[in-house]
Parts: sequence; C-alpha cells; structure tokens
Amino acid sequence: MAAGAPRIFVSHLAGVPVFDPTGDQVGRVRDLVAMLRVGGRPPRLLGLVVEVLSRRRIFLPMTRVTGIESGQVITTGVLNVRRFEQRPTERLVLGELLDRRVRLVEDGEEVTVLDVSVSQLPARRDWEIDKVFVRRGRKGGKLRRRGDALTVEWSAVSGFSLEEEGQGAESLVATFERLRPVDLANALHHLTPKRRAEVAVALDDDRLADVLEELPEDDQVEILGKLKEERAADVLEAMDPDDAADLLSELPEPDKERLLTLMRPDDAADVRRLMSYEERTAGGLMTTDPIVLRPDATVADALARVRQQDLSPALAAQVYVCRPPDETPTGRYLGTVHFQRLLRDPPYTLVSSIVDSDLPPLAPDTPLPAITSHLAAYNMVSAPVVDDSGALLGAVTVDDVLDHLLPDDWRETGFHGGEAARGT
Repeated sequence: MAAGAPRIFVSHLAGVPVFDPTGDQVGRVRDLVAMLRVGGRPPRLLGLVVEVLSRRRIFLPMTRVTGIESGQVITTGVLNVRRFEQRPTERLVLGELLDRRVRLVEDGEEVTVLDVSVSQLPARRDWEIDKVFVRRGRKGGKLRRRGDALTVEWSAVSGFSLEEEGQGAESLVATFERLRPVDLANALHHLTPKRRAEVAVALDDDRLADVLEELPEDDQVEILGKLKEERAADVLEAMDPDDAADLLSELPEPDKERLLTLMRPDDAADVRRLMSYEERTAGGLMTTDPIVLRPDATVADALARVRQQDLSPALAAQVYVCRPPDETPTGRYLGTVHFQRLLRDPPYTLVSSIVDSDLPPLAPDTPLPAITSHLAAYNMVSAPVVDDSGALLGAVTVDDVLDHLLPDDWRETGFHGGEAARGT
C-alpha cells in the first residue's frame, strides 16, 4: 500500500485472497502477526498468516507484501512454505487482540476492542497498528447505546500487554462468520486453548456442531469439556448422530453416560444405537438421518426434501423409499430413487413407480473394505444399511468412508501441514 493510502482495519483482511505477481492465487489471509513494543509505541506488524491451498499455514513477512487493495493482497511471489509457528514475543491480531478489555488512558474507562487498523509508514516498508476501534461499556450501572463506539490512537489505551481473563469472542466470531465449517475449524485449531474455548462458547449450537465435526478428536474432546454439560448435550444433539457417537466414544464412561442422559431421548437413542456397532462397519459408520419417503410420496415431495440446505451433497443424492414408520429403523425398505431420476420425471409421479430395487443394500456388520468396494462398484456416494428384517437403519456416505480410510491423524496433518518451524 502506498504511503498516504487509507488505513486498513484488520477485520477486512480476514479471508481475503493472496496473489503472486502473475495473478495466481496462493492462499488466503487467516491472521496477522504483530510484536508489542514498550512505552506505548504502536506494535510493529511483522507479517500475515496465510493458508495456502494445501491448508498449510505459512508466514508471509510484510516485506514481501507489495500491495493491499480491493480486497486482495499482492506478494512478491517468494514464499517460505514452512509451517508457521508463533513465537513468545508475537501476538496474533485477530486471534488475541480483538474482544480484549482495555482501558482508556485519559480516564481509565474500560472498553472492548472491536477492531484495529494497520498502516504503512511513509517512505518505509514497515507497517504498524496505529488505531484501535473500541466500544464503551456500562456507565453508572446503565448500558450505553449500542452505537457508542470510537476510534482512538494505540497510545490512548492500555492493557494489551496483560494476560486477558474471560475475554469475549464476539468480534472474532463476526470476523469468522463467512468461513465454511472446515475453514473455521482450521482457524480454531490454531488458536490458543483459552481463545479456542472462548470462541466455542460464543458460537451458536448448530455452528459449533458443524465445526466440531471437522476438528481433530483431541480438539473436540477439549472443547466439549470446556462447555457446561447442558450446553454440551445441546451441541451433541445438533451434530450428525454418527459424529456425536464418535465423539462420545472418546470420553470416559461416566461423562459419556451423563451427557447421553441430558440429551433428548430420541437423539440419545440414535447415538446409543450407533455406538452399539463396531466402529469400522456399516452400522458404525452410517448416519441415521437419510431422506426417507413413503411409497405414496411424489417426485415433488422428494425434491422438496432434497432441497433442504442442511443436507450434505452425499445425503441429497438419493432418497430411500420405505414403508412406515418413516424414522429409522423404518418399515420395510423398498429401494432407492436417485436424484437424477427425480429430475427426469414429472412432479406428480409416485416415487414407488421409479424406485431402484436392484441395488443391494449393506448389512450393518459389513466391514469397511467391503463398503468401499460396494460404493466403487456401483458408482455411489452413499448406500443404504438394512437389517435382517428388511428395515432401513441408515445410510453410509462416502465422506464417512474417506474419514476412516485416511490416516488417523489426517486432520492434524492437514491443519499443521508439516513439522518444520518458521525460519527467520
């Protein structure tokens, strides 16, 4: 950014693409790295944490940033691809400075940091954090107006150098709002345990459930353990039953039973049923919430169910036709109708007239290698799981199969992206 250009608030940099000089995207900004200085001097901005296409997080020094404009960052094209490791003297701007409670030097009033801005020093390549956007708190026991916020110089506030206890996460969560669950999980994984817990508390149940499903098991257990038990049970209810069962299986038996008792009976019953199967079998891998329709349902009914935005692409690729009851375990399983077939037939067509009954279902004890072969042989992204009585128990999707085919630490490997630390 040229000297004299407008300052940039860091919340506007979160997630923006990073390009090399030829216009090829090399990654996205996930955080900024600053070094606090003594005497109230503005912190020096050292560089950016950039997530490259392999999901590895690397350090991009500000000396290699040639431009920040129009929602993009331009680099010299020379990147050190070794994994970023935060040093003790460094602070992550998004992860550690936002939502802090600090004090105005003038009158000692406590305020909350909503954002900070950075600017490039004239005639130099150095960058600094120059301004702080804060919100005032209560005054005289009364909450101020929501709009009572102001921008002050960095030197006008104190308290950044202290360890923050009970730090909120509203501004950080707002910054992460547009991230996909897997990308938010990645961001969460790289926060300190303290900040990870604070962000988890600030997320709503459905969002946190989606993120937990994408995190390594150690992070899942850590976050769940920091939640109040009633909240933890609510989040488990919002998770896919198979993911909730996998997470609960990592907990000590007393904790597992206590949380299952706090869950809604129907949700707990689904999870208990999944936990009764061996882990690497169709029963252990399946979800209990596929799309189930009765024989007298129409193509229009099926398409309405497929359009539900909470469904994964794998579950939305087909519907399962069964006799009542509609909840798993259902009445007798009659067959599958694929999404493409639904698009080819008139809306009033009964699904029972176009059902594919030739595709063999999986038994709940089918081992993982046989499930993989089944999906590959029939070019399917999911397969029904049916018991000896002919009832549909659930469906195994290709993403759950991949989860168990990859190495046990694939999530950690993907998040870390390597073992080498950042050099100077």
